[in-house]
Amino acid sequence: MSVRRGFALGAVTVLCADLVAALLIWPPTTMVAGTAQPVSAAVAGGAPAAPAQQEVPPPPEIVPTTPPPAPPPQQAPPPTQPQGPSTIRLPAGGGAKLIRKDLGPGAELPVPENLGEVTWWGAELSAATGASVFAGHVNWKGATGPFAELWNDRIGGAVTVVDKAGKPWQYKVSQLITLKKNELPQRADELFGQSGPHRIVLVTCGGRWIGGETGYAENRVVIADPA
Repeated sequence: MSVRRGFALGAVTVLCADLVAALLIWPPTTMVAGTAQPVSAAVAGGAPAAPAQQEVPPPPEIVPTTPPPAPPPQQAPPPTQPQGPSTIRLPAGGGAKLIRKDLGPGAELPVPENLGEVTWWGAELSAATGASVFAGHVNWKGATGPFAELWNDRIGGAVTVVDKAGKPWQYKVSQLITLKKNELPQRADELFGQSGPHRIVLVTCGGRWIGGETGYAENRVVIADPA
């Protein structure tokens, strides 16, 4: 009885020692053939091992880039020049506003309605040929008109015509002609025609006063060529 009890106690002692050893090496491992390294029982038994968690690399550093140069500012279009009335400036400094008109009945030169105006008939200032004809008053209702100075102008005097765009056109007086009223129709084609080199022709009345429908007995005609 004492021997079996002792064996049993020894067995218990051995079992306890085995349990302690088992606890010390938990979880159980086995040796991989051909190596001296222990592996887990899951690997030895053929079950796939859980993949090792990979370290996530930090996001790449964002390097600020130099912004592209701004496009050059667009230039504003030049302001449009104001459109105004055409004007004429005579050698002695007199001036008037130009009013475009067509020939009257019977091909009569149109006359202005106001003292400070001059009618314009015929060619444009940019024309290569033809006469630009300007007719103005010598006086009106006791007031002196802008074309009164045509009676005193001289050859070579400067005449400036400004168009509606503000562009000046320069001319120089080349002819001074005085005609009786009944002579003017006979020379109309010569003086006011739209053939021949471009020129401007300034016309007014003057001389002896007759009155009635005739008014003054004479006409003054001044011709100026492009300067």
